[in-house]
Amino acid sequence: MSARILLADDDTSLRFVLSQALSKEGYAVRATGNVATLSKWVKEGEGDLVLSDVYMGEECLFDALPGLRAARPDLPVIVMSAQSTVATAFSATGAGAFDYIPKPFDLDELIAAVKRALAGGPTAKVRAEASKAEKEERLPIIGRSPAMQEVYRVMARVTGTDLTVLIEGENGVEKDRVARAVHEHSRRADGPLVTVSVAGATAIQLERELFGVGGKLAQADGGTLFLDDVDELPSEAQTRLVALLHEDDASRPNVRLIVSAQRNLAALARQGSFRQDLFYRLNVVSVRLPPLRERRDDIGDLARAFLVRAKREGLPEKTLDASAIERLKAHDFPGNVRELENLLRRAVTLNPASVIGAREIEHEIGQNSGGEAAEIVAGDSFEDALERRLSAMFAAASPGLPEPGVYDRLLAEVERPLILQALQATRGNQIRAAAVLGINRNTLRKKIQTLGIRTGRGD
Repeated sequence: MSARILLADDDTSLRFVLSQALSKEGYAVRATGNVATLSKWVKEGEGDLVLSDVYMGEECLFDALPGLRAARPDLPVIVMSAQSTVATAFSATGAGAFDYIPKPFDLDELIAAVKRALAGGPTAKVRAEASKAEKEERLPIIGRSPAMQEVYRVMARVTGTDLTVLIEGENGVEKDRVARAVHEHSRRADGPLVTVSVAGATAIQLERELFGVGGKLAQADGGTLFLDDVDELPSEAQTRLVALLHEDDASRPNVRLIVSAQRNLAALARQGSFRQDLFYRLNVVSVRLPPLRERRDDIGDLARAFLVRAKREGLPEKTLDASAIERLKAHDFPGNVRELENLLRRAVTLNPASVIGAREIEHEIGQNSGGEAAEIVAGDSFEDALERRLSAMFAAASPGLPEPGVYDRLLAEVERPLILQALQATRGNQIRAAAVLGINRNTLRKKIQTLGIRTGRGD
């Protein structure tokens, strides 16, 4: 029995051409020019694949897609659109579309996408996931969870404006990527994006960096100025920033302002630790980036895309099995997206197997945790953390003493993560890692063997 395709497009000519082309390929095509009819057919169990435009009159496919996905979760949907913007691509990805094809398209390319979607079976699924990972890795932001769909909706509303945007979220959620995406899809995309990390800056430093000769504000003329970590500004610098933002100077460079904060600025303003007038100035449009633990369904897509990125940057080609994805989803990732990417880079670099499973992921999570006793508190020096680790070790042995060999055991605890970090930073190159560590290459090799460190590539 031939596969049944539900085709929806309000362009009569295109509908006719696609119907003819798909029929010649042996598919049974049922076509409509509106979303309501398409939704009715899907919910009645019609079709093996949906091929649909986004906008048909006043109707939008993305409004109906959540309901269609809920009714028929295994039904592949290919989205076509002449609105080939990042917002459309985000919406298609976020709504769970199998593929997104911008108009105008090559007919052979579209038919190939239809065949991929209908192929079915585990092999086809793997190929489809690999293809999707390749495409998503090129996107500035990855994720299709409901929480990320809300982020995309807000971004889509502000890209066509010059409104100030406040991006809030924990460390590692990639606020800088959202800032870049907003800039690159705004009408200022041809201008520069200039980033200034203002954490801890004094009023004098802030004024010099922004308004000094050749300062960042001048560099951002015609583009976007991104002020990172504004919640870390001391009160004196906050006062100066308020004054600078309120000054009416016709000669001032023309910039769009985007700011980020790790903490909730509204709460800080209520507590009195952040100036309310500055908060109101910055909080024109706010975007909250959810932590990874609130969007666990995105972890698989992120992980696969990071493996594509690692391969493109010269690391070994690896894949993740289902058990690895499930183990990643079970982890809370206090370091969020950045921690996930770094964990996968370690797994790729240090594991020789071509397929990474739950065991390898568990090992890397354990290596990254550092142990409860060695937890580093904000403002700690390494010596502080080490002192607490030693205190805990001796206290645990009370009223006696620790087992003999504390010196060697402690050195091993320090050496292993240090060597792992050096290997990760140098992508497994032992010559460069030895140079970074300041030790002989043969010494490094011996330590790798002694500590049982697995390396996934040679020099």
